[in-house]
Amino acid sequence: MALALENKVALITGGSRGIGRAIALEFAARGAAVVVNYHKSPEAADEVVKKVQEAGGKATAMQADVSDFKQADALVKFAIETFGDLSILVNNAGITRDQLIMMMPEADWDAVLDTNLKSTFNCSKAAVKHMMRKRTGRIINIASVAGQMGNPGQTNYSASKGGQIAFTKALAREVAARNITVNAIAPGFIDTEILDAMNPDTLEAALKMVPLGRKGKPEEIAYAAAFLASDEAAFITGQVLGVDGGMAMM
Repeated sequence: MALALENKVALITGGSRGIGRAIALEFAARGAAVVVNYHKSPEAADEVVKKVQEAGGKATAMQADVSDFKQADALVKFAIETFGDLSILVNNAGITRDQLIMMMPEADWDAVLDTNLKSTFNCSKAAVKHMMRKRTGRIINIASVAGQMGNPGQTNYSASKGGQIAFTKALAREVAARNITVNAIAPGFIDTEILDAMNPDTLEAALKMVPLGRKGKPEEIAYAAAFLASDEAAFITGQVLGVDGGMAMM
């Protein structure tokens, strides 16, 4: 099977919904054991685990606020203790708190940077310890086209995702000698709960910026993640893969 993930163990933060859910299901379908992290949605996480297990796969869920280092570290240890390894880390946990900067509360800036960027540091730091000893591993950061282009009303979100991209490149250089790859995916407008909350007129105007003229599907991000997690992508590191319908052509 192309892009097979048999005998791999994957931890997906924010894995109960949207893009994270799609990645967990895709990885499991390709043979990986998956750890589904969630913060406030145990029912959704349990549904993902149940779906994987019903298909004959291996999965478990764990609650953790990955913006807190101790909880992130415990999550990584849980994955290793449960399945005996950690081959793939997908840093997907993320939130939005959109507002023009003149009206943006400091708390909303801090919450977005902590959840989206600090969690990437927390989980990667914990996972790298294990991967360095094994001399192999995959880290995939789910960034955003907003981190490449910027979005008005999203200075916090754009900064967090731009930070993830820079983090990806720096960490890739640090760990390459140990056969660990670090890459990012930059989704565009993907059909998830975040888009459901957008004003329809705003969304319609935004989609006009997409050369392919449509929203992406969570599964399309999952396919890209499966590629970067696979052995076929062993010579790719420090890269940002845009899955955005052509929005951020460079």
